[in-house]
Order: sequence, then C-alpha cells, then structure tokens
Amino acid sequence: MILRALLLLFLGVLTLLGGIWLDYQRFLETPVAITEPVVTFEVERGNGWRQVADGLTDRGFISHPYYLLALARVRGDGGRLKAGEFELTGGMRPDQVLDRLISGRVIQYPITFVEGWTFRQAVAAILANGRFGDDLAGQSDAALMSALGRPGEHPEGRFFPDTYGFPRRTTGLGVLERALQRMDEVLAQEWAGRAAGLPLKTPYEALILASIIEKETGLAAERPQIAGVFVRRLRLGMRLQTDPTVIYGMGEGFDGDIRRDDLRAATPYNTYVIAGLPPTPIALPGRAAIHAALHPAAGEDLYFVARGDGGHVFSATLDQHNRAVREFLLRKSQESSGRDQDGVDVRK
Repeated sequence: MILRALLLLFLGVLTLLGGIWLDYQRFLETPVAITEPVVTFEVERGNGWRQVADGLTDRGFISHPYYLLALARVRGDGGRLKAGEFELTGGMRPDQVLDRLISGRVIQYPITFVEGWTFRQAVAAILANGRFGDDLAGQSDAALMSALGRPGEHPEGRFFPDTYGFPRRTTGLGVLERALQRMDEVLAQEWAGRAAGLPLKTPYEALILASIIEKETGLAAERPQIAGVFVRRLRLGMRLQTDPTVIYGMGEGFDGDIRRDDLRAATPYNTYVIAGLPPTPIALPGRAAIHAALHPAAGEDLYFVARGDGGHVFSATLDQHNRAVREFLLRKSQESSGRDQDGVDVRK
C-alpha cells in the first residue's frame, strides 16, 4: 500500500511538473498581452527582475510573473537589466521583452538649442522641457560652470546649438555637459582647418567672432561675407561697430531700440566704443558661423547695412555705405507711412 501511494504521488508530481512545463512553453511562445501598437514601460533605477515582472503583471501584459523570473534566470539576465523608459510593441514574446529591457535602447526625448540663443535661453529650455531634472533652477552662471568642471569660465557661446536626445530624468547638468562637449569638438575641428593669416589668436576668439556673425545674419550665403568684413576691420584696427554686441551689453535694458546714447555707452560689449572683439561670445554660434569666422570671404568690403529683407548691402567705402544707409532709411520710412514718394500705397 505504501509503495503504491508513493508511486501515485510520484506520478501526480510528474504530471503536475509536466503541466507546468507545458504551460511555461506556451508562455514563452505566446505574445504578451499588449493591445496597443506601442506602450511605454519604465524600469526605475534600482529595480530588479521581480519589480519588472510585477509591473508587467499589474499592467496586464503577462499573467505569470514567476515564468518571467524563471526565463530571466535561465538566460542569465540577472544583472543585465537597464533602467529607463522602453517601448514595448504588440506581438512581442516574453524573450523579446527581456531583450528590449537589457538592450539599453531607452526612449530618447529631444531638446533643441537654437543657433543665436543665449546661454540663459538654453537653460530656460531645459527647465521648461519637463522631462529633465530641475537642478539648474536658481543656479548662477558661475555655479553652473563650476559644476560642469569649468570654474571661472563664462558660459556664453560654449554650448553647441543642436537637437539632442536624452532619457527621461536626465539632469539638466547632463544636458548641458553634452552640448558643452559637442562645442569643444566642433570648435577644435574647425580651428584645426582654419584659413592662414587670421587675426584670431585662439579658438575662443574664433568663437566670439562666430557668435557675432550668427547674430548679424540668418542667411547662410552671407556668413562668409560678414566674416570677411569683420576680419578686415580687425586687421586694420577698425572698431567692429556691430549692433548685436551693443544689445547684448545692454542686457535687460534693451527695449527693442538702440539709441545714440546706447552707442556711446561704455560697456565691455559696445564695439562702437571698444577696440577689437568683446570679452566673450554673445550667443550660441552654429557650425556654419564658426566655419565662416575661420574662412572669411575675400574682398574689400568694410561695411554692411540691412536691406530690410533679411539680407545686407555690402560696401567697400564709407561713401558707398552712407548711400546704402540712406536708401535703407528711406525704404523704412516709406514702409512705415505705407506710401511711396508719389503718394501711391505700397503696403501689401
């Protein structure tokens, strides 16, 4: 009797294990219950496979968390789990879910730094994004540069304008650090290939000039021409006399207009008063502006004035420049009044 009972018990256990094994095999072959095309699943820092299995179960994606734990153990995935947000798609099998969670292919959220922005605009964009840390809030420029390992350096212009992708919860400093490293790389590459004989002693001086070029024109074709004017002025010892530097020096005092008193104001950035370059960049220059600063167009032009359509009129002499300025002011006056010299309405 005892032997028979043991045999029946053994057969029962064997049947149970066989059933579990068959159920486990079905689990491996059956897609997880994701009904949407794509869902987001987050693995928080410090989580293990138990928390992952429970999370997938809670969301109804799997019904056997212990099978998932067994699969991770069989595969040797114990210490390979990555933190972050992952995209899971309908039709994925459990092993494919594990592959995704150990791949490190976390969701990247974009942030764009625009060419011509100031450093503070870049910081504001990070804080407004909502997906990154708020560690930049209330921090001074000096504190931020110190935290980035650049104590004593001015932040303006040192962060490359581009679109970057970062995982959720990346710190604001982490975002800035990548843009800082990218600018270092781009500036070093462009400096290494610079034209000969430039009146620029260091890459930083090139960065300053590039930031001015960036603010002076948004037309790609004009950047080398603008650079040529400024480089010739530097060689001749002429003042740069560029409005964007004046505006930068005015800071929050700029109300949209530059007045005669502003052009006479003694600020470190007033290039109508100071000789040479201002002490720092005035904006984030893009690669095209940096390249233009280091490859200025040849020519004799020493002046330029806006045409009113985004472009500029370039002149080699002061007489030519003054004539171009008068023509610009006349057009501006006509546009303001809405009538030409014959009294015909020219507004569109």
